[in-house]
Amino acid sequence: MIKTEKFPAYEEFDPLVPVWCVTPRRPGCIHRFFDTSPISPSGRYLAVFQLPFEDRQPEPGEKGNVCIVDLKTGEDWVAAETCGWEPQMGANINWGASDRQLFFNDVDTTSWKPFAWRLDPIAGKRRRLEGTVYHASPDGRLLISANMSTMRKTQPGYGVVIPEENVRQNIGLAEDDGFFVTDTKTGRSRLLVSIKDMVMRSRPPVNIDDPESWEVYGFHSKFNPQGDWLMLSLRWFKAQDNPVWNAFATKDVNVRFAWVTIPIEGNAMHCAVGPEQWEKGGHHATWFPDGEKISMNLKIDRGQMRFVEVKRNGAGLAKMHAGLTGSGHPTVHRDGRYLLSDTYVKEAVAFGDGTVPLRWIDLLTGREQTIIRINTKTSGELQDRTLRVDPHPAWDRTWRWVTFNAFTGGTRRVFIADMKNLTGGR
Repeated sequence: MIKTEKFPAYEEFDPLVPVWCVTPRRPGCIHRFFDTSPISPSGRYLAVFQLPFEDRQPEPGEKGNVCIVDLKTGEDWVAAETCGWEPQMGANINWGASDRQLFFNDVDTTSWKPFAWRLDPIAGKRRRLEGTVYHASPDGRLLISANMSTMRKTQPGYGVVIPEENVRQNIGLAEDDGFFVTDTKTGRSRLLVSIKDMVMRSRPPVNIDDPESWEVYGFHSKFNPQGDWLMLSLRWFKAQDNPVWNAFATKDVNVRFAWVTIPIEGNAMHCAVGPEQWEKGGHHATWFPDGEKISMNLKIDRGQMRFVEVKRNGAGLAKMHAGLTGSGHPTVHRDGRYLLSDTYVKEAVAFGDGTVPLRWIDLLTGREQTIIRINTKTSGELQDRTLRVDPHPAWDRTWRWVTFNAFTGGTRRVFIADMKNLTGGR
């Protein structure tokens, strides 16, 4: 896949695996998230987002770049410009079923309506879709997304920016807002499940006392690797006299959380992890490779953060290993034995100097290795946490290559690590 002579090797702190910077000439680049590989289905191309500036959040209508890196030739180019981005997830770039199917968000600045593009980055042809994208199904047939413009109500960085006066306010359980699915062939979008249905129909239930006194919004949404189930994130906070933006950073506003799972075809709905668990402290859930379980960080004993797992119906919540400290964005390898995660700069397992480890953990024995140590601290995050750089280590479809973000040479860069020697080709 990657022609290593085209990209500079990263050798600081003696990494245990080969690592290359794959955006050496293009500053301000990030890949999307730890649940989405930016490497194309064939392994030939890398899709990244280039921020136009790195020291502030965007204003409505400001554009960034969707960029493609040819991992064989080392060439890169701007495939599209877009107004539909924020600093943590960029434009939510997702590959579909082939190298000629790439999805990302944009905003119509005449109506301030967010929407997604279906782009062939090789031919340069594109088609506008009705809905937006947070996550694409593995076969590229469907896109799932919450309302991208309301994400900033609880936490900026993950959706799109439009003028505040154009953003709806959900007080109580909305029947016309929730999670939307878009057919990438027809371009049509529809409401898959409303916020009200998620709260009223989930078993186990989503426990919200006096729901009419809360603002309730959708946030993360993820297909499982098999493409037949979804995990959907709800967030809510007490309605205030004055409008709340960035509830995470607003004094005296406490945000509640729930993960709800639902089959893409059918009526079953489960609250897999409800507010009674989230209030202990936790973050960053995603699917196991088997599509049956969910992994996340959780202070399950109200003490130290732990890596935990739970079945998609909410049963079997347990630590993955009793002695391991949770951190960052954990994913379980497809062999079920190993876990890969990063860490935040201020978490206990970080090094305290702005550098963080990529952690390789044997869940059977509890043995842990730092496979890569790299800087992620930015000057901007001291004033605004939205401007931080998270590595977001993400496996490609072959389970050999891991892509991650860092902050080196005064800018955001994207790196790829070859994990073959650690995984044994599994």
